[in-house]
Amino acid sequence: MSLIPPQYVDLLTDEARAFAFLGTIMADGSPQVTPLWFNVKDDRIWINSVKGRTKERNIRNNPLVALAIQDPKNPYRYLQVRGKVVEIREEGAMDHIEELCMKYRGKPYERTAGQIRVIFIVEPEHASGFERIWSS
Repeated sequence: MSLIPPQYVDLLTDEARAFAFLGTIMADGSPQVTPLWFNVKDDRIWINSVKGRTKERNIRNNPLVALAIQDPKNPYRYLQVRGKVVEIREEGAMDHIEELCMKYRGKPYERTAGQIRVIFIVEPEHASGFERIWSS
């Protein structure tokens, strides 16, 4: 990802197992934030959710999003990304959540009957990082 500062690219790898905090905008204009699993494919950030959840409604109404990706080893180090959801798809969403579950939990996803999964594909438009180094 060319927009990502090189010293923060590690936070996007599967090995990092970093969580992303997704910011969306509610219909009334107020912000909404959700911690979630993600991965990167083709220089885009892939997010998976259940159809009908608040974040899905928000994204369908306004595709502009922000993500904060915190380093699991250092809470004072993070990457922030602003971008746009350029695609929403149901096709392949169950396979994707299986992939994410193996990344984060190391075991298969426990499916819920009747649940429809969706993938949000985010095209980054701006990225910056921050790291606070405390002296002893």
